[in-house]
Amino acid sequence: MSSRRDFLKTSAGVGVGAAVGLGSAQPLRGAPAVRKSVVVPVSVASGNGLEAVETAVRNVTQGGDTLDAVVEGVNIVERDPGDASVGFGGLPNLDGVVQLDSSVMHGPRRGAGAVACIEGIKTPSSVARDVMRYTDHVLLVGEGAQRFALSMGYQLEDLLTERSRRRWIDWRATMSDRDDYLTLEETGHAAPGSSRQEDYGLGILDSHDGVRPQGTINCNVINSDGDLSGVTTTSGLAWKVPGRVGDSPIVGAGLYVDNDVGACGSTGRGEAVIKTCGSHSVVELMRAGMSPTDACLEALRRIVTFTVEPRLRNAEGRPSFNVNYYAINKNGEYGGAAIYAGGRYAVCRDGETGHEDLAYLFERRG
Repeated sequence: MSSRRDFLKTSAGVGVGAAVGLGSAQPLRGAPAVRKSVVVPVSVASGNGLEAVETAVRNVTQGGDTLDAVVEGVNIVERDPGDASVGFGGLPNLDGVVQLDSSVMHGPRRGAGAVACIEGIKTPSSVARDVMRYTDHVLLVGEGAQRFALSMGYQLEDLLTERSRRRWIDWRATMSDRDDYLTLEETGHAAPGSSRQEDYGLGILDSHDGVRPQGTINCNVINSDGDLSGVTTTSGLAWKVPGRVGDSPIVGAGLYVDNDVGACGSTGRGEAVIKTCGSHSVVELMRAGMSPTDACLEALRRIVTFTVEPRLRNAEGRPSFNVNYYAINKNGEYGGAAIYAGGRYAVCRDGETGHEDLAYLFERRG
């Protein structure tokens, strides 16, 4: 058998079809997203991840493990009570309880770990990493996930901040005009002179076309050796049915990493991502030769095709929600895309950090 080094040398000089073994019985071997040169460390994340990507690149540049780098990055957001989409201060479920989801994937070791519907733990991404490292399982849920976290030394804490609690109270009061609950405006407890979005810090949340607030952080990184890791963590859809699990803790949906090809994660409506195996689809499209951005766009087209329920379509027949993908391939090329225009994502490359515009399928409606 030829060595991997010989294979890479050979595949670099042939077309995509030959590189991936199309038309033969040979299995895919990670081409054509093969290494072309030394990779400049890159990290991409959702728009709320500027500190996360900067932290991730700094850590891998200093020789740190790729998974530890992205988990440390998203821990910043998970611990931030001002971010209502992740961890501490995340928007609660229908009962006013914060339930968190997260998954991690470690490219070099082909490892994966996840937790879903975990309560009382600020940093579910760290727990997901421990599931990967210290158990023979991939996914722990609910009370079992919490008990595991406590056994690993995590502290049980109240994750519902006053800001998120007030937002939940306001939602509960306005969901029906046939009950006795009063809105915050009616009680006089809303912050004077502030809009509802400003008052509750929902600027990063996606409420396109009236869909309930939702938000997440995904962060992926590649180091100079071409090794990849990724993490996705969230408080999920606001006011969700207790026990609801979105795409974030589902390997292949909200996150997927193949160290031979690339990494991808998602934010937005999790149900749509789950039904199309979203992040896995993006990685497989990159394996077949697409750029990260084009792969993200194609995976989004599949969501559009799968969205046939009238309740989930707008007047143009398009999805009434948004989904975003963020991806890096084995060469350190990166990209991101959304169903609707106007989104931005965080990028750190070679120490330079900032936001870039997401590619998109459709303009937003006026």
